Amino acid sequence: MAVRKFSNKKKTTKKPVEATGIKKKSGGSKLLTGLVTKLAKAATKAAKGGSKQPGIKKPAKQTTRKGTGPAPVQQFVILPSHGLRALVPVQQAFFAALNTQLHSLQNALVSFSMAPAFTPPGIPAPKLRVLDEIGNETSAKLVEMSPDDITALRMQDPGARVVPIVYYETCEVPPEKILKKFQPAGAPFSTNVVIQIVDAGSSNAIAGAKVVAFTDFALREGASAVTNNSGKASLTLSGPTISIQRLYIYPKLGYWGLFKKNVTLQTGQIFKLDPITFPVTDLLEVIYGAGQPGDGAGVKVAVLDTGSGPHPDLSVAGGESTVLGDVVTDFHDNGDMHGTHVAGIIAANGTAPTGRTGVAPGVTLFSYRVFEKGKSATNFAIAKAIDRAAQQGCHLINMSLGGGSPDPVISSAIADARNMGCVVIVAAGNDGRQAVSFPANDPRSIAISAMGRKGTFPNDSVDASNIAGPFSTINANDFIGSFSNIGLEIELTGTGVGIVSTVPGGYAVMSGTSMACPAVVGFAARLLSGNPIIMNAVADQARSDAIIRLLFASAKDLGFSSDLQGQGLPQ
Repeated sequence: MAVRKFSNKKKTTKKPVEATGIKKKSGGSKLLTGLVTKLAKAATKAAKGGSKQPGIKKPAKQTTRKGTGPAPVQQFVILPSHGLRALVPVQQAFFAALNTQLHSLQNALVSFSMAPAFTPPGIPAPKLRVLDEIGNETSAKLVEMSPDDITALRMQDPGARVVPIVYYETCEVPPEKILKKFQPAGAPFSTNVVIQIVDAGSSNAIAGAKVVAFTDFALREGASAVTNNSGKASLTLSGPTISIQRLYIYPKLGYWGLFKKNVTLQTGQIFKLDPITFPVTDLLEVIYGAGQPGDGAGVKVAVLDTGSGPHPDLSVAGGESTVLGDVVTDFHDNGDMHGTHVAGIIAANGTAPTGRTGVAPGVTLFSYRVFEKGKSATNFAIAKAIDRAAQQGCHLINMSLGGGSPDPVISSAIADARNMGCVVIVAAGNDGRQAVSFPANDPRSIAISAMGRKGTFPNDSVDASNIAGPFSTINANDFIGSFSNIGLEIELTGTGVGIVSTVPGGYAVMSGTSMACPAVVGFAARLLSGNPIIMNAVADQARSDAIIRLLFASAKDLGFSSDLQGQGLPQ
């Protein structure tokens, strides 16, 4: 889950600054009121008199700079010196001026400057367009501007932080991919090997299943195809039969995937997939059982993801989309299914034999969509959702997403949330035993690795490919998923291999730290609902610290080193 930053900006490794300890000066609110009036007039005048450019209806495409001409327009997040909200009157005036431009309905870059009293003569006026904001008028802003204008903008407020947009991915284990098409030795001869995928019980054809066949797994060489309505997949290989080192079959939903090693494929072969049936005996069920209706009652939980629901087993109390350009009130799944799966692990309220029950079905669930369909999530969308969830009074935030190097936008949002009594629990990432990714490695986050147990998924399921040592010294069937990131930042582990949960249209099996994270969040909600003193405490950092202590105290040693399991598995 590498973070993609713009090539014209160096990576930032600055540690996030704590959002506490700054106090407003006496009389600051009166000063700000006067400044806003002046700034509104100044900004309106600048907007009218600024140089006109072609209207920008959508955020401009962000590209690398070529030649010696002006740098292309890019998106940046403008942050106060500390946290997400300006606390010093002069800086509040700067952000209030940006806020005025946000609401001026400009569709092009326009000159921006503060009131003359705060802008010494000779300082250039940067051209920008304000696209969105986090919170109120004095909070962080999302802008479009040329990188050439960054210095000019910071001359307006030297304490402001200008941060590039960073992208993050979900943390489920993706299907294996062919990186090199099969090329037979000798003559360039190839043919299509046609196989069929069917239901193990009814023998009905399964459409839409992805088949990935590796002739050389180390080189990722082979062929892939998707089954048609007859359940048939046509793989471009050589000869009527061929040896396959690894075969993966990924159904869309309703079935366990299939994994086989050293298979001889030939046309006409039939592969059978086991259907998902309830009550399911996956690891989530084995560890936590079916949640009771009152488990998690009174606890507010936010899921920041691809959106959640609608699904018959999910009750979503509210939320919003923080994706730029989305309908704000549309917090449902964008079609990528991940967010609904995550939400179901926490709060599904279905019952067997037709539905799934999550760990804490009694929680008040909020869905914040931070991913555009088929695309990554930005640091701005994530930070805005964290802030919204904390303002909503959420006790727990689930973030089954990750990236790379630390980002001050998200770090500032996490710090502010912790100060508002909210605990942010984050998936460690799925880079195959690599270092814990950001934002899980933020010192204010709770980083979760993923553990599995043999016997809680079919022996020939795709999930069996995630088994790896070292195995537990307490239960030899327990392991940390081969995909899971590890390190000293890991604080807890969760059930994350072969987990059945809700998706739009039914149920699906997924693995990843994405699944482990909501299992921990769900159990944290169970614990919290049973401790009304902490649950109903004043929403400040003392409350968030108390929630974390309560969660850590529940962790059981599974027989792994601390870089794999942290404190252990909450149960």
